[in-house]
Amino acid sequence: MNQKKIAQELIDFTYSSPTAYHAVSNVSSMLLKNDFQQLFFEDVWTLQKGEKYFVTKNRSALIAFVVGENIADSGFRIAGSHTDSPAIKIKPNPELLTEGFLKLNTEVYGGPILNTWFDRPLAVAGRVILKSDDVFNPITMLLNINKPLMIIPNLAIHMNREINSGVNINNQKELLPIIQTVKNSFEKENFLLKIIAENLKVNIYDILDFDLFLYEYDKGSIVGIDNEFISASRLDNLEAFNAGINALICADHNPSVTHVVAGFDNEEVGSSTKQGADSQLLSTLLERIVLSLNGGREDFFRALSNSFMISTDGAHAFHPNRGEKCDITNKPIINKGPVIKISSNQKYTSDADSIAVCKLILEKAKVPYQEFVNHSNEKGGSTIGPLSSRHLEIRSVDLGVAFLAMHSIRELIGVEDHCYMVKLLKALYEV
Repeated sequence: MNQKKIAQELIDFTYSSPTAYHAVSNVSSMLLKNDFQQLFFEDVWTLQKGEKYFVTKNRSALIAFVVGENIADSGFRIAGSHTDSPAIKIKPNPELLTEGFLKLNTEVYGGPILNTWFDRPLAVAGRVILKSDDVFNPITMLLNINKPLMIIPNLAIHMNREINSGVNINNQKELLPIIQTVKNSFEKENFLLKIIAENLKVNIYDILDFDLFLYEYDKGSIVGIDNEFISASRLDNLEAFNAGINALICADHNPSVTHVVAGFDNEEVGSSTKQGADSQLLSTLLERIVLSLNGGREDFFRALSNSFMISTDGAHAFHPNRGEKCDITNKPIINKGPVIKISSNQKYTSDADSIAVCKLILEKAKVPYQEFVNHSNEKGGSTIGPLSSRHLEIRSVDLGVAFLAMHSIRELIGVEDHCYMVKLLKALYEV
């Protein structure tokens, strides 16, 4: 396994996927090149055992699968992840003019570390919705203006002497990027729509709406004296989504079992959307697989009882400058292997039974592992595992690579850890 090559491919993937829409589009292209067939929820499915398929929802969530020979007795092996990342989103009618500066009105998506967004060249990407002849099926186009279009400047320390002591950020006031200087107020009218129309080469009057996000213009990189770290945007959770897709494509599949990668959207804001983990999306898809192969509800329920899911999302690494934030006996270190996440309050689905299964898969894959438990004075977070369990009675474990600077505009993981994750998920599909 060429670790540096795999790490660079991940960096390329995250950079070409500035939004969930682009991530799903890029993965769709990868799957089509590897003989996966695209399905559509509105069509009748006629699946074949041994064949490879994928389907998307809202163009921002994707589920890919390889159909096994005996679903009821062998069940599903699922790698779950999410496609979205914390970000800053552009509001409708965003143009603001202040003393000759043209700014864009924005809102925060998810929980980013906001101060990391200041003083960096920012680009814009997302989807644009256009008029069509079919009222219920407007045209969707992806937009990625990969240029340093705007910036959110800090206030000089001379005017903000307390900044290094920590200050509150006023989202509505301070997160408005500067995009241009203008002389007259009329110059700001439909400024963003004009840019969109020009880049997509469409009529400005055909634009109905958009979902557009800011992103860091500068690309990620491999860092460290021994090229051991990956520094990039949106590693949470495109790292796991990328690892799952690569494992599904490359695995020597156990032919009896149906293998699945699920990339949900909107994890960063609670997952309670039609394309999120806290929906019937995965449950519906798995049942449709069974029904398409002439199985019934009984076969579906039997399959769930014989299934296993690894919910793959980032884990917190031991921070060398803030070690007191880590649990006193469980201290995950970057490049020491995937991290099994445990919570007595069930913020993670891992329990002794599912952890034991995961450890056996790790052993077969010859992949080291670590364990994470929150420091007892820290609240911590959660992920898609418990939300998926609301809709599917499947044994599940929550696991991820060790992160530093999670939810920063630029996150940090280990090169070896990403390769370990690919090996682990590949083994999930081969045992």
